[in-house]
Amino acid sequence: MIRFIIKVLITAILIATISEVGKRNSLMAAVYASLPLTTILAMVWLYLDSADVQKTSSLSWNVLLAIIPSCVFLVAFPVLVKFGLNFWVSLLISAILTAMAYWLYVAVLKHYGINF
Repeated sequence: MIRFIIKVLITAILIATISEVGKRNSLMAAVYASLPLTTILAMVWLYLDSADVQKTSSLSWNVLLAIIPSCVFLVAFPVLVKFGLNFWVSLLISAILTAMAYWLYVAVLKHYGINF
């Protein structure tokens, strides 16, 4: 249970720090957020919990595959805001578009024999 609490605290601190940096400098916050810190933390937690390097490697590969459809969100959100939609509507539409992109992406990958 202590390990879980430590995981949550470190992860929360990372996200809160990026948010606080974003208040002062959005470019620097974007750089921090774009670093694979979350992935690295997830890989460390998985390895410490399982001691299975294959699971950790598989996580890394699957994160790489998942990056492509996640770009839909990163493009859609600022475009929708620029068109005058408010934050929450833009966020919701971007999330829905991203979910659709993931669904389509997984279907295409499965068609070619690649499974998440």
